[in-house]
Formats: sequence, C-alpha cells, structure tokens
Amino acid sequence: MADASIPPEPLIVPESGPSVLHQLAQRKLALLGLLIILICVGGAIFAKWLAPFDPFEQFFDGLTIEGAPLPPNAAFWFGTDLLGRDLFSRILYGAQTSLLIGLVANGAALFIGTLVGVTAGYFRGMIGAVLMRFTDLMMAFPALLLAICLAAIFSPSLWIVAMVIAFVNWVQTARVIFTQTSSLAERDYIAAEKTLGAGHGRILFKHILPHLIPTLIVWGTLGISTTVLLEATLSFLGIGVQPPVPSWGNIIFENQTYFQSAPWLVFIPGAAILLLALAFNLVGDALRDILDPTQQGRD
Repeated sequence: MADASIPPEPLIVPESGPSVLHQLAQRKLALLGLLIILICVGGAIFAKWLAPFDPFEQFFDGLTIEGAPLPPNAAFWFGTDLLGRDLFSRILYGAQTSLLIGLVANGAALFIGTLVGVTAGYFRGMIGAVLMRFTDLMMAFPALLLAICLAAIFSPSLWIVAMVIAFVNWVQTARVIFTQTSSLAERDYIAAEKTLGAGHGRILFKHILPHLIPTLIVWGTLGISTTVLLEATLSFLGIGVQPPVPSWGNIIFENQTYFQSAPWLVFIPGAAILLLALAFNLVGDALRDILDPTQQGRD
C-alpha cells in the first residue's frame, strides 16, 4: 500500500549548503570573522607544535632583575607573565580551554533549550505551561549572578564551568524554539498527519525538527561568543578554570595587578577574547541574514 501520509511542507531555507557558503564568501565582514575563527581554532589545535615553550615552564631569565615581567621581545614574542612563563605559549593553550568550553557549553545549552522548547511547543497543555514557567523563572535570574553562585557551589574545573554556563544559557534558545514549534504544530499538514495516525516521533523528527535546523545553526554560532565571554568572566573572577591551566580569562586574572606596569599581560588575552567573540557574531549575523527568509532583500 502506498504511504498515505501527508508530505511535509518544504523547508523555508532558500539555499543549500554550498549556496550558503557562496553567500558567506560575498560578505567581507563574515569572511573576516571566518578568518579570525580559523586562526584561533588552528592555534588551539596545533598549540603543541606552534608554542615555542611549555606554557607551565617558569624561566629564570623570564623576569627582570626587579622580578617584573618581561615585555615582548625576540625570545618571548608576547612577553612573560608574573611567574616568568611565556605569554604567547599560554595564549595558544588558553585558546584550547576557551574554545573547548565554548563548544561544549554551547552545545549542551542548545540541546537543553531545544528539548525544552520543542516539548513545550508541541505538547503544550500542562506540560508546556510547566516547562515555560520554569524557563521564565530561569530568565528572571541575572545569568552572570546565577553562574557565579553555581560556580562557587561546585569545585571549579573545566567541565563544571562548561555545565554551569550551559545551565544559564539554554533559556533563550528554549524561548525561540518554543515559539517556532508552537507555530509549526498549528500547520494543517501536522493536523493531517495526526488524523492519519502518525506518531509523535514521526511528526517531531520528520516534520518539525528539520524546520528548526536553520535557527539552531544561527543560535549555535552566536551562542559560542556568549559562552566564551562568560567563561572569561568567571575565570577573571577566580571561579572559572583554575590556574595553572591557562584560559584567556584566568590569564587576565593572574596578571591584573600588572595592568599598569605590564599592560600587554591584560591587553593581549583581552584582545583575543574580543576578536573571537566578534568573529562568531559576524558569522552568526551573516548566517541569520542568509537562512532567515524575512531578511532577504535587506542588504
């Protein structure tokens, strides 16, 4: 017997993968963002080979006679920190930590937000009301304050920090996904599928989740910048990734007392955080304009 189910409406995605890449290539700011991301990711992946020194090694000649950090020079390209360690090597290894937390925390936040938003938007009723009231309750707390409280309760480590950031960042995704799922669940073809006896699994995975992919791609890209900034903030406050493991935030935290006499110790990791967050925002904005049909023709 032929399949009598109603075919889903076509995805509202104007271009396929190659077309999206082609459009990204036409946007200079998006290309700049991609270039910065590639440099940061490449530096993190190949840090073992690119770093001229061990990031934990304290050099006897890495401090001045007075015990102050050395400025950038031929031996130490970014200078040294307060313990005589090579700052360039620590920046490279710090990129591993910051990007790993950004990817893990953002991925977990997307998963939680999508699960809550789709469940609430599709089933609605009491289930949807409870889930969205919980989401509203989470949104009522300042994200940074909640993250500080959670990070202070648990012993700070790389994975704990990632989970704390995910726990405070999923609510925005849940709200957006809930709105889109609620709209999709009202479509006539969804009602027809239910009438024909299609199960919840078929409807969710074949007719609803595929429509959410463009939104998840955009939020996933934009969310990495938020998680990188939040990790840097927690590490700067001393409740994030703990030294001696380098991250861009705790490099600033460790060296903040030298921000006047050795400003490169704060400026360089701060610039790295700023550039990476800006890069993901540039790419995310470009993807939103390309994948969101309501943005077409607004360039």
